[in-house]
Amino acid sequence: MKCVAIKDVKQFEITDINEPVPNGKDVIIDVKKTGICGSDIHYWVGGNPKGLVMGHEFCGVVTDPGARSDLKVGDRITALPISPCGKCQACLTGNPQYCANTWSEAVGLSINNPGGLAPKLAVRPDMVFKVPDTMSDEEGAMVEPTAVGLHAIHLADIKVGDKVLVVGGGIIGLVSAMFAKKEGASLVVVSETNESRGKKAVSLGVADEWYDAKSKDMVNDLMQKTNGGFDIVIECVGNAPAVNSSISLVKQGGEVVLVGVSMEPVSTYTVMAVMKELVIKGAIGYTKTEFETCINLMANKQIDMMKFVDDIVPFEKVQESYERLTSGTDSAVKILVDPNM
Repeated sequence: MKCVAIKDVKQFEITDINEPVPNGKDVIIDVKKTGICGSDIHYWVGGNPKGLVMGHEFCGVVTDPGARSDLKVGDRITALPISPCGKCQACLTGNPQYCANTWSEAVGLSINNPGGLAPKLAVRPDMVFKVPDTMSDEEGAMVEPTAVGLHAIHLADIKVGDKVLVVGGGIIGLVSAMFAKKEGASLVVVSETNESRGKKAVSLGVADEWYDAKSKDMVNDLMQKTNGGFDIVIECVGNAPAVNSSISLVKQGGEVVLVGVSMEPVSTYTVMAVMKELVIKGAIGYTKTEFETCINLMANKQIDMMKFVDDIVPFEKVQESYERLTSGTDSAVKILVDPNM
């Protein structure tokens, strides 16, 4: 079957891989929609591993239910793409995101488990959730990134009236801002180097204001605006300027949640974190409960995730879509891929 795979640094190719074969265990689906994620972009930029078929945000239709007796052919599903062992302390306490095996064989993030940039994929039966009829295929593909944002906000433990800064206006940043407002934040600000994305955060109603992260005056302006700093900062970029501005802009005794991922060491001024007695948390993935919560929120129309979807493209436009998402000028934050277009 045709698929889109990494060929080299910032290069994809449309090539062929074998279709998944029923084994009585895995759930096999026809992919309807799959999302382009920020972590996918890291692999694309690095050009490794070559041959990787990405796409860990997906919705599809069951063609073989495998070991899931409650599923039937034709059911629509989405799934956690992760591969936790199910036996360690992290898994047994409901935190599979901590499991050492979680990402080793993840769908769309490992060579052995091709993702949604192919017409069919196989997923572990215990990771599968049905998509309710009140949700579209596009919404089904948005569950995974929504759960990442929800997990970050749960870790932040925002109180009603808190002032919250979200560093980075990509999809995770915008989702985090959306949930921060739902938690009762009195002020939500997004900082962003891309003016188009910054303005979009405000126009979509998830941020009250946006500030240009390139401006030399941003830190001073925001410190004055907040009278000493934000209660919570959600960092969704991962590079040194983003991490350092987060530490600079949080108030004394405040909290920084690091969601952005860097593949390289990040230099920072620990003295500021020490002097402010900050709480700094890392955030990775989500719990199974949070994933299911996001399905319920969408199914019950309590959140609108479609406002974040900028485009739906065929395989032939995947390369162009990655270039759009990394241009630094395009307003796009989420592009979905349809293998059937």
